[in-house]
Amino acid sequence: MHRLGRRKFVRNSSVALAGIAWSRLGLDAATTAPLISFSTLACPKWSFANILSFAADHGYHGVELRGILGELDLTKRREFSRANLAASRRLIEDQHQQIVCLGSSAALHHADAKERARNLDEARRFIDLAQQLDCPHVRVFPDALPGDQDRTAAMDRISKGLLELADEAKGSKVDVLLESHGDLVATEDLLRIMQNSESPHAGMVWDICNMWSVTKEAPALAYARLKPYIRHTHIKDLTLADRGRGSRYVLLGTGDAPVAEALRALAAGGYSGYYSFEWEKLWHPEIDEPEIALSHYATEIRKYF
Repeated sequence: MHRLGRRKFVRNSSVALAGIAWSRLGLDAATTAPLISFSTLACPKWSFANILSFAADHGYHGVELRGILGELDLTKRREFSRANLAASRRLIEDQHQQIVCLGSSAALHHADAKERARNLDEARRFIDLAQQLDCPHVRVFPDALPGDQDRTAAMDRISKGLLELADEAKGSKVDVLLESHGDLVATEDLLRIMQNSESPHAGMVWDICNMWSVTKEAPALAYARLKPYIRHTHIKDLTLADRGRGSRYVLLGTGDAPVAEALRALAAGGYSGYYSFEWEKLWHPEIDEPEIALSHYATEIRKYF
């Protein structure tokens, strides 16, 4: 009983804080309070049950699955096997959570036919799993873009791949989202690809730091152009290279990234999706532990509004 009481208190307190914060902007808290989630990149050593329990206890509304216990191909996890899927769905419902996005490793830039087919096949399996989990989004990558004439060809392959996967999702409630990632972070390049991939089932994940750390373009300007395609966001903070040190990820609000500008643009533009915290503990084991970073984010993100 104590556990349930604490969870209800945390959830209600989070809603109240969000309402106060949004009212300071003159917005309707009932309709604009931010939905928050986190990527499981943050907690590579946690079980599926622990992930959902932590999210519920700390006022999160959903979870973005990017691997569980080191396995990035979610379709291979026992939680989502035919025998265990129903139990996993009940666990999600019992914790009052939503699986908001499945992060595949599928990359669409490959020219090699076998490599391209392998990546598209992974994305299709993730689309099938997303349907079974009532998850609205599957994330795919662009990645390496060669220079000169090959760059145009690679961008065309990405557009065609995204359209092919969007067609695969027809008749479902799943969208396939291309993340601003790798070499594809310039607004002009992203806009070209998305305009060539017009589909109700194709969109974008706007990773604000991925873009800004490379291009230094003002997030408000990037959002103004990419807004029609943005259906999910990745939020994080980082410090720029200083005194011989490279850039490094830091707790939200303690770095150099223009997070506040991006969040203001999203709020003003009527964005209604999730603000998903991407704490890359799996790739950067030296950064703070998930218990610290995820707790901090759940409180800090609401202060921006």
